[in-house]
Amino acid sequence: MPLALITGITGQDGSYLAEFLLEQGYQVVGLVRRSSNPNYSRIEHLLDKIELAQGDLTDLPSLMAVVEKYRPDEVYNLAAQSFVPASWEQPLLTTDVNAVGVTRLLEAIRRVHPTARFYQASTSEMFGQVREMPQNEQTPFHPRSPYGVSKVYGHWITVNYRESYGLFAVSGILFNHESPRRGLHFVTRKVTHGVARIKLGLANELRLGNLDAKRDWGYTGDYVRAMWLMLQQDEPEDFVIGTGEAHSVRELCEVAFSHVGLDYRDFVVVDPKFFRPAEVNILLADPSKARAKLGWQPRVSFEELIRMMVEADLDRLQQRLARTKRFLP
Repeated sequence: MPLALITGITGQDGSYLAEFLLEQGYQVVGLVRRSSNPNYSRIEHLLDKIELAQGDLTDLPSLMAVVEKYRPDEVYNLAAQSFVPASWEQPLLTTDVNAVGVTRLLEAIRRVHPTARFYQASTSEMFGQVREMPQNEQTPFHPRSPYGVSKVYGHWITVNYRESYGLFAVSGILFNHESPRRGLHFVTRKVTHGVARIKLGLANELRLGNLDAKRDWGYTGDYVRAMWLMLQQDEPEDFVIGTGEAHSVRELCEVAFSHVGLDYRDFVVVDPKFFRPAEVNILLADPSKARAKLGWQPRVSFEELIRMMVEADLDRLQQRLARTKRFLP
C-alpha cells in the first residue's frame, strides 16, 4: 500500500486529494499545525480513514521528523497562505509559508528520504500581468501580488532541487479550481453563498469588485486527479492544468443567479474596496501538454460547477435555518 503525505489536508484541495488517494488504495497521512482550535470540517468524514501528523512549514525539524517517521512514497505540498488579498496584508507570513516553507519541505525530503516523489502546488497567479494568451509551461511569470511572488519562488526552488539533487519534484501550475468546499472569502464561493442567502431572504445585495476580471475556473475534484497523474510519470515534469476557457466574474454571477431564477443586475453592487492594488485582468490556461502526456481533461463544466456550488450553499443554509427554528420558542 503506497503512502502519501499531504500538507494542507484540511483545505479544499487537500480534502479532495485525500478522498481520491484513498480510492486509489493509498495510506494517507495529513500534516496539520498544532492548534488549540483545529478546523477539520472538510475532512471530518475521513478522520477514521487517515492519519494526522503534527508539523509546520515554518519549522524544519518538525518536517524532518514527519518524513523520517512515515517515509512517504509521495508528498503533496498543498499548504499555503492562499488568499491573494490577504497576501497584501501579511506579505511576510505569505513569503515564509509559500516560499521558504517549500524549501524547508524539499530540504527535509533531500536529507531524510530523497526517493519520495514531491508535488508542489504552483498557481496561475504566477503569470499575473500575462505576456501571452493563453498561458502554458513556457509563458514568462509576472506576478502581481505578494502571493504570486511567493509562489514563483516555490515553483523555481522545486525546479532547482530537481535539477540540483535529482529529486522527483514537479510543480502543477493549476488555474482557479473551485468546489462547495471553497472558502467563503474566494469570489466563486462568495457569489454562490450570496445567491443562496438572497434566494432565502437572508440578504438583499451582494457586493463585489471587478466584474470584468476573467479566470479559467474548473472543479477541484478534476484537478486533484491531475496532481496524482504528475507523480505517476516516468520523468518529473511541470504541467499547466486548466480548462482552456475563461469566464468573467459577471458571467459567474449570471450563471449563479439565473440558477435560482434571479437577475444578478438586481442584486450585485460594485464596491471599489474589493478591487486589488494591482489587478490581474485575465488568466487562461493552455492545458494541451497535460492532455497529451497525462491523458487528463476536465469532466465538470463551468456551468455545472457553479450550479453545484449554489445547490450546496442552499442546502447548507436551509439546514441551518431548520436547526434554528427547532430551538426557537
